[in-house]
Amino acid sequence: MQEYHNRFLDSEVEPRKPEDCLFHIIPVPYEESVSYGGGTAKGPERILDASDQLELFNGHSLPGEQGIFTHLPVDCNAEPETVMQRIYEATQKVLSLNKIPVLLGGEHSITYGALKALKEKYGIFGLVQFDAHADLRNEYLGSKWSHASVMRRAVDDLGLPLVQLGNRAFCYEEYEARKKYNVTSWDAEYLCQNPIPENLIPQDFPKNIFITFDVDGLDPSIIPDTGTPVAGGLTWYQSLNLAKQAVKNRKLIGFDVVELAPREDSVLSDFISAQLTYALMDLV
Repeated sequence: MQEYHNRFLDSEVEPRKPEDCLFHIIPVPYEESVSYGGGTAKGPERILDASDQLELFNGHSLPGEQGIFTHLPVDCNAEPETVMQRIYEATQKVLSLNKIPVLLGGEHSITYGALKALKEKYGIFGLVQFDAHADLRNEYLGSKWSHASVMRRAVDDLGLPLVQLGNRAFCYEEYEARKKYNVTSWDAEYLCQNPIPENLIPQDFPKNIFITFDVDGLDPSIIPDTGTPVAGGLTWYQSLNLAKQAVKNRKLIGFDVVELAPREDSVLSDFISAQLTYALMDLV
């Protein structure tokens, strides 16, 4: 395994062998099915750049001391099925070391490749999605590998139980899919006007958890640079508290941060996406 020339938190974390690092960063600069604003292919590199401005100590812990290994980016110059296979293989290598995969997107469709590898290792696990959108269409613009279909692939093709947090834009097909696949959904309209519900995660939800965090789940006032921003999103500490509640008494086996579409004239969204990545490491 080689390290990507641009390492996550390179300014603070000394290089180590992959087997000595708990967290394994997998950059996936994939941009194929974006349906509005573009730029997600540049997301991973900009997150890695911005991570150099993070502090190792986050105010109460030092997640980076567990070791962070940054892999070469996945080659995304191929058909969607091939890219998903490459993501699967990259994730599988991390899991063979019993480490935690952290994927940086790229568009949201990349999540499927990681989920496939995780299911092979852990069996059924719980999927917690932060997102403005439900992503439950069976296909979108003629592709079942669309970013708008990734959660449908998770619940339909992989049979994973799903909890959705912060949704505020979905079609009737997705509304019906929620019922068909028994998806637990706490939409932004409810979460932004009420305390975090005690039953946020169903009692029978699996003990192992994967978090997929589309940055458009946050309000655009926090991360404006994403392909499909939607008003009325989650706030920073609200999102972190929801994530903490989601993994309470459970085990976080991996996560991703996707859909950053950086601008050339601003580093705001880049830095906050890097900060989010490090904050999710703290949940482990």
